[in-house]
Amino acid sequence: MPGRDYEIIGEVFGLTTQSKNVVKNIGAGFKNIVGGEIKAYTELLTEARDIAIDRLRQNALDMGADAVVMMRFDSDSISADMETVAAYGTAVKFK
Repeated sequence: MPGRDYEIIGEVFGLTTQSKNVVKNIGAGFKNIVGGEIKAYTELLTEARDIAIDRLRQNALDMGADAVVMMRFDSDSISADMETVAAYGTAVKFK
């Protein structure tokens, strides 16, 4: 952060694994046949991202951090209907 002195506290994470219900999975399967955006999965990833960010923030607060730098996301499919999202970064304390 330009102009700010800080010390590194450590790594922080926010993790979640989400799944949609069976009805939405069936609808997504039909959409897969004709193509286009599968809104149920877009919603799933948006929800997962938001939960992962909230958990990352809480992890940083629990460590006494003032900010998180170099934050990143990672995601992966566990199965056809489950997604894992990880938010991670470095917790810092301003001097």
